[in-house]
Parts: sequence; C-alpha cells; structure tokens
Amino acid sequence: MASDDPKPSQSESESESEPPSSSWKDRIVFPTLVAGIVGAGAGLVPKHRKFVGLPTSSATYAANFAIVTACYCGAREYVGITRKTGPDDLLNSAIAGFGSGAILGRLYGGPVAAVRYSILFTIAGTTVDYANIKLRHVLKSYKESMLGSNDGSKKNDGWLKLPDWSPIKVLDEEALAAKQAREKQLYAQRGLGNFTKEES
Repeated sequence: MASDDPKPSQSESESESEPPSSSWKDRIVFPTLVAGIVGAGAGLVPKHRKFVGLPTSSATYAANFAIVTACYCGAREYVGITRKTGPDDLLNSAIAGFGSGAILGRLYGGPVAAVRYSILFTIAGTTVDYANIKLRHVLKSYKESMLGSNDGSKKNDGWLKLPDWSPIKVLDEEALAAKQAREKQLYAQRGLGNFTKEES
C-alpha cells in the first residue's frame, strides 16, 4: 500500500530548513560569549558590589549570564534536532526556554522557582529569537555596507569602509602600485643625494 505522494528524503528536508551558513557554533558559542560580556557589564551596576568587590561581582554576573545562555541555546538546538525543524522555528525557542528555565529554576530555588523561571525563560528566549529573525536581514545589510559583500562585487571586499571625509584611505591595487613606485623614486633620489654630498 504505497502512497502516490513522493515524500522528500530526510537530507533534502534538512537542507531546505537550515541554511548552509548557519552552524551550531554561531547559535550556541557566540550568544554565550555575548551574554558573558553583557553579564560582566551588568556586574558593574548592582549595589552589593561594594561588599563583594567589583571583580567578583562582574565575574559572577558574567558566569551566570553565560551559563543561562548556554543552557538555553543548547536546549534550543536539541529541540530543533529532535523535532527536525530549522533554527528559526519559534516553537523550539518556547520549548527550550520552558525546559531550561524549569531545570535551572529547580536547581536555584525549588519548585516555585522552577515554574517562575520556566515562564520567564520561555518569554525572554522566544522574544529574543523573534527579534533576531526579524532583524537578521537589517544586520546583514548593515554588515555588508560596512565590510563589503562576500560575492566580490565591491572593490574593497573585506575591508572596513570608511566615510568619504575620513583622512584614512584604503587603496586599491592600482593606487597601491603607484604609491610604491613614488616611494621607490623618492628613496632613490634621497640615496643619490646623500651619496653625492659625501663624495664632495
């Protein structure tokens, strides 16, 4: 009893749902590092830093932010792989937020904290992922405008584009060759000038 519907193979469905440039490192490691940096900055603000010290407060906040983010991102990846969906599925974010919030909340403060943290992580994680999906093309176009596109169509590919009024100029190959020729000519003139003065 075979059906007449041709179903795509598993590898085809995975390649359609996940872009080739996305990797788990970009979705777990990078957010964890950013959360650690944000946590270190947040550790500069609280009132009790006077009692425990500024380095201890910053390190504690950085570690807590990084641990929470790594747990959430890891759970989101696990849920995405288990459900065989792409990284942009918001249901993965909600499930991962609920699960990681429940586990971390239970470890931190018992059953009441588990419920509170699971709701908080679900809302916060899904909101951040939704904003990431909506702002991804804006950030990508901003990055391309600053650094150049990857297709090699721009002249200064891979270089930071500076404003026109900036005194720093990035030279293309022709301008760089002309500059090197001028420098060689000036160097030769200086060398001959010093040599003729020494002879006389």
